[in-house]
Amino acid sequence: MRHFDVQILGGIFLYKNYITEMKTGEGKTLTATLPAYLYALKERGVHIITMNEYLATRDAKKNKQLFEFLGLTVGLNISGLSLELKKKAYFSDITYGTNSEFCFDYLRDNMIFHTKHRVQRDLYYALLDEVDSILIDEARTPLIISGVLYENTNIYNTINNLIKYFPKTVGYDAQFVKNSGDYVIDWKSKQIILTDQGLIRIEKLLVKNKLITTPSSLYLVNNIILIKYFISALRAHIFFKKDIDYIVKERKIIIVDEHTGRMVPNRRWSDGLHQAIEAKEKVSILHETQTLASMTLQNYFKLYKYLSGMTGTAMTEAFEFKVIYNIKTVVIPTNCLMIRKDLSDVLYVTEKEKINAIVKDIQNCLLNKRPVLVGTISIQKSEILSQQLTKLNIKHNVLNAKFYKKEAKIISQAGQLNAVTISTNMSGRGTDIVLGGEIQKREDCTSDIEYEKKKKIWKKRHDLVVFSGGLHVIGTERHESRRIDNQLRGRAGRQGDPGSSRFYLSMEDVLMKIFIPRNIKNIIQKYNLTYGEPIQHNWINHFILYAQKKIENNNFEIRKQLLEYDNILNIHRNIIYFLRNYILEMKDIKVLIKNYLFINICKIIHKNCLEKSFLKKKQIFRIINILKEDFHIIYRFSYNNSNYYYISPRDFCKKIYQFIKYSYCAKERKIGFSTVRKFEKTIMLSTLDLFWIEHLSFMDYLRKGIHFRGYAQKDPKQEYIKEAFNIFSIMLDTLQYKAISKIIKKIMGF
Repeated sequence: MRHFDVQILGGIFLYKNYITEMKTGEGKTLTATLPAYLYALKERGVHIITMNEYLATRDAKKNKQLFEFLGLTVGLNISGLSLELKKKAYFSDITYGTNSEFCFDYLRDNMIFHTKHRVQRDLYYALLDEVDSILIDEARTPLIISGVLYENTNIYNTINNLIKYFPKTVGYDAQFVKNSGDYVIDWKSKQIILTDQGLIRIEKLLVKNKLITTPSSLYLVNNIILIKYFISALRAHIFFKKDIDYIVKERKIIIVDEHTGRMVPNRRWSDGLHQAIEAKEKVSILHETQTLASMTLQNYFKLYKYLSGMTGTAMTEAFEFKVIYNIKTVVIPTNCLMIRKDLSDVLYVTEKEKINAIVKDIQNCLLNKRPVLVGTISIQKSEILSQQLTKLNIKHNVLNAKFYKKEAKIISQAGQLNAVTISTNMSGRGTDIVLGGEIQKREDCTSDIEYEKKKKIWKKRHDLVVFSGGLHVIGTERHESRRIDNQLRGRAGRQGDPGSSRFYLSMEDVLMKIFIPRNIKNIIQKYNLTYGEPIQHNWINHFILYAQKKIENNNFEIRKQLLEYDNILNIHRNIIYFLRNYILEMKDIKVLIKNYLFINICKIIHKNCLEKSFLKKKQIFRIINILKEDFHIIYRFSYNNSNYYYISPRDFCKKIYQFIKYSYCAKERKIGFSTVRKFEKTIMLSTLDLFWIEHLSFMDYLRKGIHFRGYAQKDPKQEYIKEAFNIFSIMLDTLQYKAISKIIKKIMGF
């Protein structure tokens, strides 16, 4: 294979740390080999990061021959690898893997108790394939490593059974709050707002079911969390739909990524939402979890010294790439002229009319022997359309989260003559749709003669599809992001091939329901439209563009706000991880313990001094009792000597320190130096981890409630910064004190 000139141009910009927009079928995988090779020569590690393990495995296997021929080693970083294989992958010259696995490995590396368990080395250069999916779509929520919180899970079933007693909502937005109704639905933020009447109803239901004793007891500290269970249950029933937001597989709730249409088996919703959905679907309820470590993808990728990325759709997010990541975006021209026809959107009143129109469009394509790719926004929509085609005996393939293992194979054949493929919008991304079907590989043939024969057959099929008009892409609904729609359209018209695209809409689509102006709905209803008659007008495209830009701006603000708050936590994270690695790599931690011990003894003594010049007998007794309790000072300490009745705090501090140091060294000789060193390090790290987990939880609660400061005419973000600084300072002081206290007590009491 020889790089096209435009691929070499793309490689140059990637090497110079740009984000490059290269259309579908332009050969981004091959382009990535150029900067990867140059950076790999510096022997500091190159990470080529993709969206899923299939693409990472495929690209690693495909390019391994090239890189090994050039004298480089290639590693593959996927989930489930042993420690040895992980290390081998990371210490290769070029490492392929997924964004989540790289970030989780970083977090896990900062939870280890021995340096031999660390897998990553310094983060040098990362090249992100489908960079918009990784840095935009996946950046809405932080990646979290969780631990189980043991609680009574039966409460979720109990609350789920009580939801049926709630009547209909007040309205469809927070602006519809009235004096009647139990709760308000805010569709845009997917939140539930309980009214006063709703709270009264909750009180009555809880009293009736003996979950609380009296209505007033609902607001006791131990009972108020029951309101959270009700809100989670309501959200589970109203916002989260089976085969759209999640699927039930092997009696487990598995999240479906809203952007990719893929299953995310290792992810769970937080704040009891996942448990509420498990109760709703009558499956086993797993315990809620607490955060052990967390990080946003934005802050993880900022750790790399050099960063670049490539995608078919980048320019719509160029501003965010510049603001958040300080990376410029450039458009690389196509190798051949783009001749795809993008047809105007068609609007119908009802969903049923829209589905019928899509089926007719598919039938027309089949009459002309054209392949069709139908993009849906959910599993449910793809299955509804599949049922309609099955009734008409139209042969087709369905590609969604339920069949993700067949993803690449199904999508690669979507360009065959008369092929009909139904796919969630993002499924199969990263796999080319070649007109006439996938090209036969030489290694799959027994001889050159067989290969040439099959190549001629493919060429004939390819020419027939080109003659029929190429691939026709149908969108069953507009996505909230223009980028996702452009990606769907981009499946047709690769490398100068013919093709076309069209989106079908209905007034019942989510985007239309939420954002279409009410006066336009009223105007449409006044039209005497016959059943199945479409509405075609320029305002439709203008309105869709307006709605998508509005949502994109809203999502950008969400991601920006998430990053702004995580930046504060990131400062804390960097300090804790630095301290942790410092302790982990110290050969003799005893020096650090001595310093901490002296500082904390001084703090205790000075805190309990009534006079600065000297200490009296009563003060000495009080301090000694505190030190006995905190640092396990044994009774042999002779504080009854008259010389101690009048002593300066500084001298008293030195005498206390010398006594503890002497006693500690005596125990150390008895137990063994190496044993004590291991014990000290373990105590220090485990105490640090415990405090960090509590700090993460506290910061999460602070962030969720900080917006209420706005009602007091205070800036929530500035208040968060101030509170976070105070909390972290106190935490560091307490951490140091508790760690030393534990070590002294354990060693002295051995």
